[in-house]
Amino acid sequence: MAAHNLREKATIMDGAAMQRALVRIAHEIIEKNGGTQGLLLVGIQRRGVPLAKELARVIRDVEGADVPVGVLDITLYRDDLSLLSEHPVVNGTDIPFDINGKALVMVDDVLYTGRTARSAMDALIEMGRPRRIQLAVLIDRGHRELPIRADYIGKNVPTAQSEVVGVHVPRFDGRMDVLLYDKD
Repeated sequence: MAAHNLREKATIMDGAAMQRALVRIAHEIIEKNGGTQGLLLVGIQRRGVPLAKELARVIRDVEGADVPVGVLDITLYRDDLSLLSEHPVVNGTDIPFDINGKALVMVDDVLYTGRTARSAMDALIEMGRPRRIQLAVLIDRGHRELPIRADYIGKNVPTAQSEVVGVHVPRFDGRMDVLLYDKD
């Protein structure tokens, strides 16, 4: 996450709290889906991907079953694509399994307006017809613009519009925590 024009305000979760939240979410996913049969995880690029992989690891440790993990890039499905950049960066989608008739859990770092989740659902529906789509997020910060809610939430964090939630994961940031920033 680019830290320019951002001032660190507070630590929302340290690495241990993030890990506890992911373990709890993994248990909730197993319980709500009655186990792992027909269960798929799809991480939304970028930070949703390592979170999805960690959920799959915890599920494997608890259930002794591997849950497939896919990678979804929603860049080209965004309704604000023209505002992003003349040449948006596409990180790639890799969903090497059939989603038809499966229970699919989309995993993202932060739920804010709901537009990313809507774009992800649009992309997934183009790939097939899952039996169910659920949403797991580490942080729900409010301010929804669309009628979308998460099925699994690590932590609800009421925020101001002028604040930014930064989820840091080792793969991209070399550390694991969640910080609240003020825009300068």
